[in-house]
Amino acid sequence: MPWMTLASAVVGALIATASAVLLDRSRWRREQDDRLLAVRRVLYGDYLTSLSEARNAFRSLARDTETAPADRARSARESFAPCYGLRYQMSITAGPDVLAASEAAFRRLRDVRDLAASGTRAEDEAYADGRADYETALARLREAMRLDLGTGPAQP
Repeated sequence: MPWMTLASAVVGALIATASAVLLDRSRWRREQDDRLLAVRRVLYGDYLTSLSEARNAFRSLARDTETAPADRARSARESFAPCYGLRYQMSITAGPDVLAASEAAFRRLRDVRDLAASGTRAEDEAYADGRADYETALARLREAMRLDLGTGPAQP
């Protein structure tokens, strides 16, 4: 009968060890998910900030009547440059839906950059259309980001 006690102790130890391993694995996975969510939240905010700053610079260029064409083009490129680094970070960190939406917003803003750089005025229809396309893409991007972060759709 002493072997029954030993077997029971071994089985109990195996169950306890397996349970501890499963709990640790579950906790580790939850912490990993929390870290990824935090990284994405910061990256998404930084990306939106970068797009917004570039957009504001393009608005100023489109309203400026005194800047020389070469200076206008240089200023537009310099204003948009910070978006590239964050775009690459998005490509390796963002979920697929956010990545697709971020690419669309990036491309529409690049179109606005090109319009502002070429001297298109803010009151021109081409600039207004480009800006509207960008705003639509930006709204889709923000919605995809909210869903990815688990904050749900925007409230009206």
